[in-house]
Amino acid sequence: MRFAILASTGFLVLATSAANASKPEIERPTGTPQGTGVTHMVRAIPEACAWLQGTFTGDAKAPYRFVPVRSSATCQARARLVDPSKSKPSEANGWKLNDVIRIPSKDCPALLAVVEIWRKSVDTQPPKLDAQGRSRIYLQEAKNGPRTTDVTLYSARVSTEGKACG
Repeated sequence: MRFAILASTGFLVLATSAANASKPEIERPTGTPQGTGVTHMVRAIPEACAWLQGTFTGDAKAPYRFVPVRSSATCQARARLVDPSKSKPSEANGWKLNDVIRIPSKDCPALLAVVEIWRKSVDTQPPKLDAQGRSRIYLQEAKNGPRTTDVTLYSARVSTEGKACG
């Protein structure tokens, strides 16, 4: 049985997850083994001004802690990182499996953390033509920033495979 740890604001939710048969857009080998209690960067998503960090906890009930972190307070995001429990990323919902990262535990060789990164792109269209036949972006609209539907969305799910030690 696989368990998924879903990151959300302020807490982690434990839920069951089925194995994913989709092929990711990015192919990568298994990562470097990480020690218990050592926080490591799993992946950076520069478009969303975010890093994904993980830590093997040594706790059999919650063996891996996963947290998204803002990369910089001044970063101008061109994408958003959204909670997987709310966005429910799947190919049926228009999401694409972007990346699968496998991180083995250094202290518990039977344990592997698996991070799935999902991406939902938008077809950006220029603004509609105004009365003069021009496509324009007005200052007030630009100040309000992009709407949620106008940016690429990312979502990250974590599961563990194997048996936790301890």
